Amino acid sequence: MRLTTKGRFAVTAMIDLALRQNNGPVTLAAISQRQHISLSYLEQLFGKLRRHELVESTRGPGGGYTLARKATEITVADIIVSVDEPIDSTQCGGKENCLGDSGRCMTHDLWASLNQRMVEFLDAVTLQKLVDEQVAKGVQIEEKPAVRRAISTTPVVKPIRITAPNSVFALGNVFAKS
Repeated sequence: MRLTTKGRFAVTAMIDLALRQNNGPVTLAAISQRQHISLSYLEQLFGKLRRHELVESTRGPGGGYTLARKATEITVADIIVSVDEPIDSTQCGGKENCLGDSGRCMTHDLWASLNQRMVEFLDAVTLQKLVDEQVAKGVQIEEKPAVRRAISTTPVVKPIRITAPNSVFALGNVFAKS
């Protein structure tokens, strides 16, 4: 099996999301900053995770991502498969043509069996289990700061000081005095 950064980063980002979603939607920028993963890379991964219905997005101010299902219902295998990460140790991609037209290689069954075991293992590990492990290790989850409203409910009254003439006649008087 060749587990690339795509699969690793997707699992890491999903753990981060699951840890913090109780405070509301989590932004990719925040995950990027905490986990040191490129924002554009996260956008690609979360697009795939959303298409596979593992996450949901909320647009607008205060928006971000939340899990589409409970963390107990999402497995590591779900995450890895959703970001197009193949779980395959065979040389032929499971097509049984390891030697081209000559058929399978002598070790094909060994690698196919390993694939099955890896899938079974990753399918047995839930996102909730990984979150629980992080909490047990003492990972601190910061509270989301209160959202400051741009529009106040009480009007701000500031006195207006006018230094310009307020009519044509007053303007004429300014020029007459000069």
